Amino acid sequence: MQNHCAAPNCTSGKCGPQPLFRFPQDPARSKKWVEKCQKQDLLDKSPGQLYRFYRLCGKHFETSLVDSGAVLKDDAIPTIFDGLNQPQNGQVKRGKETLQTKDDEKDNKERKKMKTSPADSTNTDVHTLPEEEQYKEYLKSLFEVLALLGEQSIAPTGPGNDKPDGLVLSNFQALLEYRMNCGDEAVKKRHDVNKECFSPALLNQLIDVCEKCIRSKLVEEVKQNGYFSLLTDDLVKISGEWYLPFFLRYVDQSNCQQERFVGFLSFEGDGDALAETLLSKITEKWGLDMEQCRGQAHSCSATHFGKIKTFAAKLTERFPTALLTQRSTRTLNLSLANGMALSGVQLVLSTLKKIESFFGQSPLLVEEMEHAISIFYPDKEEKAKELKEICGTSLSGRHDAFEVMVEILEALLLCVDSVHDNEDMRWNDRITHNALEISKALADFEFIMALVVLKNTLSLTHAFGKNMQGQAADVQFATTSLIAVLHTLKEVSDNIDVYHEFWNDEAVNLATAMEVPVKVPRSFLRKHQLESGAIRPESYYKEHLSVPVVEHVIREITEIFSEDHLNILRGLSLVPALIEKRKSMKPEEESIQIFQKDIPNAGTLSAEMHCWWVKWSKKGKGETFPSNLHETLQLPDVKFFPNMLAILRLIGVLPTLALADGCDVACKRFKMYMENTPDQFRSKSLALLNVNYDVGCDVDSMVDVYMKTYSDSEDASCDM
Repeated sequence: MQNHCAAPNCTSGKCGPQPLFRFPQDPARSKKWVEKCQKQDLLDKSPGQLYRFYRLCGKHFETSLVDSGAVLKDDAIPTIFDGLNQPQNGQVKRGKETLQTKDDEKDNKERKKMKTSPADSTNTDVHTLPEEEQYKEYLKSLFEVLALLGEQSIAPTGPGNDKPDGLVLSNFQALLEYRMNCGDEAVKKRHDVNKECFSPALLNQLIDVCEKCIRSKLVEEVKQNGYFSLLTDDLVKISGEWYLPFFLRYVDQSNCQQERFVGFLSFEGDGDALAETLLSKITEKWGLDMEQCRGQAHSCSATHFGKIKTFAAKLTERFPTALLTQRSTRTLNLSLANGMALSGVQLVLSTLKKIESFFGQSPLLVEEMEHAISIFYPDKEEKAKELKEICGTSLSGRHDAFEVMVEILEALLLCVDSVHDNEDMRWNDRITHNALEISKALADFEFIMALVVLKNTLSLTHAFGKNMQGQAADVQFATTSLIAVLHTLKEVSDNIDVYHEFWNDEAVNLATAMEVPVKVPRSFLRKHQLESGAIRPESYYKEHLSVPVVEHVIREITEIFSEDHLNILRGLSLVPALIEKRKSMKPEEESIQIFQKDIPNAGTLSAEMHCWWVKWSKKGKGETFPSNLHETLQLPDVKFFPNMLAILRLIGVLPTLALADGCDVACKRFKMYMENTPDQFRSKSLALLNVNYDVGCDVDSMVDVYMKTYSDSEDASCDM
């Protein structure tokens, strides 16, 4: 594609600041560029194709060949390719053949002979191509424009430039017209003959092909790397329908953890039928080999929690090796709360989102909140400073989110009330309206009671969840502490009358300080046709809040952190820093036995594990050992321990473990696309293209797929 360098293993253009240069149109120079690149798939491309679709970045040229304005000299030839063995005497290998370049004198003659203007070259190429080739060139232009829009998160159907006659072009049409005006003869000729070539039906076909090609490449990459895990995110609404986003986590050839977004599937339907449909599409339509799936993790709100649980159960039933786990991109406590279909809990979660969005509108609002905190903590400067620092971060990303919310609740109500009053006219109508919405939620006793119950219950899982997303030593400690966590939760459940009394007193005291009346939710009284004093608030919240919350947490923790899941996580004891730290202890061979079916040589596992333990049990002076999974997988010596490598790669597939920096970009890009794209312009296909813009699917392959899929359309289009 146009936005990255064509040289093998070069990432410039995806994330680097390097300028990109087109391949030259002159055939002789173009050939030299290809030979220097040593990229096999460029050998068959014509100079015209190379000029239009491929680029080399500035770091492959001597600095003297690029001026200060990032303009390349006319006779520049790339000579710098790190990690590549350059051919001597102008030779480049291609299979069993060897192509010999022509000598300089002949090159000069040919260059003079072929020296024409870019427009002349384009015209000559287009007019001399057969009709089918012209159609392919036309399709390439369309795919190139579509890829550019998708990569930049610009809706193809969005409004573009105004035409002189007052009609409005779509972004897609506007860019095509721009290309025609710049001399793209393939598109211009097609448009002159067939005025309907920019039809919505054609655009939908192109988008569909883009989606298929990108997903096909992603799935193929996952297949080549073996085992993977299947992940889902919160449901999203596109064109009025609910869709479930899917991600895949795997370990690539360079032993780096990767997570990729592979698309959406419709979530319309109920129960087992929906689960069967989803599984069928994943395996048959997408081509995923679910026998290789070793884990699954799901993020969803309580509204769709039942359907997701049915899908997860069906997946486990069909493929028992797909262990249900926790997803590392969300804190454990927030995941547990999201699955509770309780009105009070959902009120807390929705208000939390509103609060984060509210303070994200302006730094001045954060300053207002800091001022409110100072008022409520006049004699506790350290505590006030700590809470003020938290205000500038995302609450939902914290393991202690509900604990912090309780601490700042009074200050928060003071802040939003002050903003809503707007006495000094500092805030616009939208901000004051949002402040009022938050104030109403905070001043509801159901919200206060639910927040207090969540704080006290989930404080018991706070440290456990935080350790699960920490370093290898933290995860190891978490696996040993789970029994204690469950024991404490069950003790709370067995004595819920006592604990609920304490929680109720805390909520009532907080409500009194905030001047909020203590009462049963009006919706419950209306639904059951009860009068205001018919049921005591303490009894209601015990039955409808405290008991269900504690039971849900115990049930989910037990299900997610099964014994098989914990045994796999205990495999992190193979990390060198842990071995050196616990050198007096022998390797935990029992927990490693779970990997026996998935390693290359189970017969040598015990001996190889002992050698690995001996290697890392002694540390030299000043020597540092890898302390996490990512660093361990990057060790040069790991390839000499095939069973250890296989086990470490399997652990790396689990969604529970936090990804190394730079490996979680898919999730971030996905969230950015969903947040920044207006509802009417969201597209499940273009979201895939936008999130995976660095996949670099070849335009030629897209054209081939299009012509095979829509051959009838092609025949009709070519029949002019």
